[in-house]
Amino acid sequence: MNTSPSLDRRIWGIAWPAILSNISIPLLGLVDAAILGHLENASFLGAVAIGAALLSFLYWGFSFLRMGTTGLVARACGAGDQAGAFLVLMQSVVLAAVLAILVIALHPLWLGLGLTLMNPQPELMPLADSYARIRIASAPAVLVTYAVVGWFIGRQDTRWPMVIVVLTNVTNIGLDFLFIVGLGMNSDGAAIATVISEYLGLAVAVLVVRRNLPVGAWREVRGQLLDWPAYRQLLRSNRHLFVRTVCLLASFAFFTAMGDKLGGAVLAANTLLIHLLMLAAYGLDGFAFAAEGLSGAALGARDLHAFLRAVRRCALWCYGTATLVSLAFALLHPVLIPVLTGLAPVREVMFDHIVWLIVLPVLAAPSYLLDGVFIGSAETRPMMVTMLLSAGLVYLPTWYLTRDLGNHGLWLAFSCFNAARGLSLWLWYRHLCRHGGWLRPKVS
Repeated sequence: MNTSPSLDRRIWGIAWPAILSNISIPLLGLVDAAILGHLENASFLGAVAIGAALLSFLYWGFSFLRMGTTGLVARACGAGDQAGAFLVLMQSVVLAAVLAILVIALHPLWLGLGLTLMNPQPELMPLADSYARIRIASAPAVLVTYAVVGWFIGRQDTRWPMVIVVLTNVTNIGLDFLFIVGLGMNSDGAAIATVISEYLGLAVAVLVVRRNLPVGAWREVRGQLLDWPAYRQLLRSNRHLFVRTVCLLASFAFFTAMGDKLGGAVLAANTLLIHLLMLAAYGLDGFAFAAEGLSGAALGARDLHAFLRAVRRCALWCYGTATLVSLAFALLHPVLIPVLTGLAPVREVMFDHIVWLIVLPVLAAPSYLLDGVFIGSAETRPMMVTMLLSAGLVYLPTWYLTRDLGNHGLWLAFSCFNAARGLSLWLWYRHLCRHGGWLRPKVS
């Protein structure tokens, strides 16, 4: 049986590379926003906010390729089935490639629909459209990389994903300065930099997988890749994650669209504050990744005691870190905000709404951690149900009832939504603990 110190070392061994790689993602967004936020016209920042929200909605709608792969791989590894874990990866890669082809082929339809639904201000529409049309070229790179990262996390190896993500984002930052500042390409330059960087990430991911393949793994699974009925397990495991993720991204898109209705300065300020929040969220997800790998492996080995201990220790570290992050925002925001933008109206809105950034890491931390537990255990239905309930019964009603509060009402609704997600997931977690649900046989 693991002692707490040894378990803590395992948690941090998984968490710290994940934290470094995760925070590089919103840091990239902050660099984009900071560069564009210092241009004379705030329209470029607003256009990237709209275009990036649309692309995030699309790409993260397929993030089940990462999450579903992680849960199935973790349980296979816990059961000692390395070939089965590799088969899950290859099935996910095939599925990712097919989906990427469909995304590119159908992009005129979904892009037009998305921009119509978000209905940005007229001056932002052509800039956002151009940004999104450039970014769509990276669909194969993004989706296949999701599958690879999921495989590594399921194997409790977050160091290679860290290398992939950090290298990709550092390259993106360098190209941002070249295309935006050096060549004056503004929001289009940000899009081109991202596409190039994402294909670099794919190349590194392919090389890393080849280096880490189990001996003889390809020979064992290649004959099963054309066994289409074998994909049912992957699709069945991921359908709940797809609905859950689409709902989450719709919530973020709604937040962006409603901020846009309140004016350009509010949209820009909300974009920068959300980037700071995502910096915290992605960092805290390092402990969620640890929970994914450890909980999945424990359940794959049918060790409920190890599962419960891993969840408790990951929760302790996650919530403690979230508290420190909130304190950091409270102390450092007078320095952070001027660094992010030189536009006085945007700064004013950010200072006026900083309280929401301070409280949100603590409110949202339980949902981040429990997402990891349910992903690792391949119990995906609770994630979908609680997300739908939190959005439909908390987020939208709260926003509707507080519209007179303007942007503060929008932030209040978003905060209540995150708190509801954590509470509802915790209640479901307790239900499964009390009724022996974690080790029940999977239903086909």
